[in-house]
Amino acid sequence: MGILEGKRAVIVGLASNRSIAWGIARALRSQGAELAFNYQTERLSGRVQRMAGAVDSDIVLPLDVSQDRQIDDFYDSLAAHWDGFDILVHSVAYAPADQLTGRYLDAVDREGFITAHDISSYSFAALAKAGRPMMLGRQAALLTLSYLGAMRALPSYNVMGLAKASLEANVRFMAYDLGPDGIRVNAISAGPIRTLAASGIKGLRQMLAHVSEAAPLRRNVTTDDVGNAASFLVSDLAAGITGEVLYVDAGYNIVGMHMQASP
Repeated sequence: MGILEGKRAVIVGLASNRSIAWGIARALRSQGAELAFNYQTERLSGRVQRMAGAVDSDIVLPLDVSQDRQIDDFYDSLAAHWDGFDILVHSVAYAPADQLTGRYLDAVDREGFITAHDISSYSFAALAKAGRPMMLGRQAALLTLSYLGAMRALPSYNVMGLAKASLEANVRFMAYDLGPDGIRVNAISAGPIRTLAASGIKGLRQMLAHVSEAAPLRRNVTTDDVGNAASFLVSDLAAGITGEVLYVDAGYNIVGMHMQASP
């Protein structure tokens, strides 16, 4: 019997089988959770439905998190399947491509800044706000995905680092606000992974090589590593944990300086 047996989980942001969201979906299902998904556009509908079927789910509903009306409609449609749910996984981040290259001040502009924060951070609060009635009385758990760029300056990550910092603050404020309702809110800060979304990041190959050399575990993490940690955080085993950012990065975040070992 899995640690999520009898739990219902909504996963927002699945778009590829080369993604952290897919690793989390597979891990949650392996621990017994029932799953529901969204798709952003009709172009993605068939792909998400096929992935949903692979984890025994037939709940795949349209949702663009930038539209409040669609968020409300998503939960209205979900209510036709479930009378409530226990887990919300937010795997959504976006900034225009021109914001993620070159020097920060050369790249950043008002529109890109607003877009990155709206999609990558505000959407988590918006989903929690609209979904709260369906989570009340269920000791629910919310989970989002961050990255080291929220805390450290990194080449070309630029405005996304600011958006992730906002997201991590969102976790703390939401945890404080929802705690009296018995709802927990946490984040996972994953190390770099060769996902479809990450493939657009300049220098990803060098980043992966550096982390595998400098991290205490001397390897990169996988979507399975993140999925297993997510399963714990949204389970009752983590009932006393809220407002936290858990690093799943082979220990890279603790390293202050890395030097080549002497021959």
